[in-house]
Amino acid sequence: MHRALSIECESGGGEITPVYVVLAIFVVLLLWGVAVFNRLVRRRNLVGEGWSGIDVQLKRRADLIPNLIEAVKGYMGHERGVLEKVTQLRVDSQKATSPAEKGRIEGALGSALASVFAVAENYPDLKASQNFSDLQKSLADIEEQIQLARRYYNGAVREQNIVIESFPSDIVARLFHFQRAEFFQLESVADRQVPQVRFP
Repeated sequence: MHRALSIECESGGGEITPVYVVLAIFVVLLLWGVAVFNRLVRRRNLVGEGWSGIDVQLKRRADLIPNLIEAVKGYMGHERGVLEKVTQLRVDSQKATSPAEKGRIEGALGSALASVFAVAENYPDLKASQNFSDLQKSLADIEEQIQLARRYYNGAVREQNIVIESFPSDIVARLFHFQRAEFFQLESVADRQVPQVRFP
C-alpha cells in the first residue's frame, strides 16, 4: 500500500510539472512584454520632449520675424519681395503639422532670413541700427538653439525607430500601435547652415 501511494504521488507530480512550465513561460513573456512596452513609451516620450524643444525655438524665431520686418522695411523698399517671402514662409510654418513639412518650410525660411541679412549689407544705416543689430544677435542665437534641438530630437527619433523596427520588440510595437517618428530634416546642406550674421 505504501508503494502504491508513492507511485500515485509521483504520477500526480508528473502531471503538474507541464502546467508550471507553461505558467513560467507565460510569466516570462508577460514580463518581457511589459519591459518592451515601457521602453517604447519612454522612447516615444523622449521624441515628444525633443519635438517640444524644437517647437519652442521655432516659435521664438517666428515671434522675432515681425520685428525684423518692421526694422528693415523702411530701408529695403526695392527688396520688398524678400520681405514678403519671409512673411509668407512664417505663416506657412505655423500651419505645418508634420516634422517633415515643418522641416521643409523652416529650411526655406532660414534661407530667406539669410537673404535679408545679405541684402542688409547694402544699407549702412540699417547695419548701424542698434535695434537691427540686437535682432541679428537674437536670431543667430535661436538658429544655434534650433540646430541643437534638432540633433537631440533626431537622435530620439532614431532610437525609437530602432526599437519599433527590431525583432522581437516590433511585435509589441505593432500590437500597441506604436508608429515610427519622422525626422526633422532641413531641405539642403545650405539650408542647414546658420544664417551668417555680420556685426558692425
